[in-house]
Amino acid sequence: MTTDLHERFPYRSLLAVCAHPDDESFGLGAVISTLREAGVATSLLCFTHGEASTLGASTDDLARWRADELAAAADVLGLGAVSLHSYRDGHLADQPIENLCARLDSFVEAGDFDCLLAFDEGGITGHPDHRYATAAARTVAHRRGLPLLAWTLTQGVADTLNEEFLTSFVGREPREIDIILEVDRAVQRHAISCHTSQSANNPVLLRRLSLQSNTEVLVWLVHQHDGAGQA
Repeated sequence: MTTDLHERFPYRSLLAVCAHPDDESFGLGAVISTLREAGVATSLLCFTHGEASTLGASTDDLARWRADELAAAADVLGLGAVSLHSYRDGHLADQPIENLCARLDSFVEAGDFDCLLAFDEGGITGHPDHRYATAAARTVAHRRGLPLLAWTLTQGVADTLNEEFLTSFVGREPREIDIILEVDRAVQRHAISCHTSQSANNPVLLRRLSLQSNTEVLVWLVHQHDGAGQA
């Protein structure tokens, strides 16, 4: 484990892969902004418009609303290219994995990224869409010989949230964590505020950020030498 970003993250171009608008801010926001400040070019692929959310569901067109929120948050986070797709929210696992991999692979090819970033394989909250988006990222990373870094939680943070809110957060024990990253959450909080349909009345999010304080933890799901090389 290390806090030395340049020692453990020698990559210069990153593609974040997520399932829903707001994942890039609520989950990955502090990691993305910290890497950006370190000079890493960052972009995003999001598989759904998040239209199945029960938050903000009173709007007539939640999918469009959330797409607009994502665009605003991406600007705050300093993301370069953003690729937003329209797979059915809540049903990514109904898709053949190859469909998602093909979308992701073509974007990776066009962007010439040298690292991928996703949620941990447990999906953080256990959400099937999160897990499936990460599975697609892992498949493409292996095929292209790219490293895949995953945002995760400590087991202690996950356990506290599950006890207090009866949630299903999935965490990692200290021995499993590869990178401990000190972050400033100001940019992340600004990006979160762009997602007005999802950030209001969200006590679980606020409690998680409080528990995490100024620290993010990450694990390598695919090391560069684990892949099969460029396809």
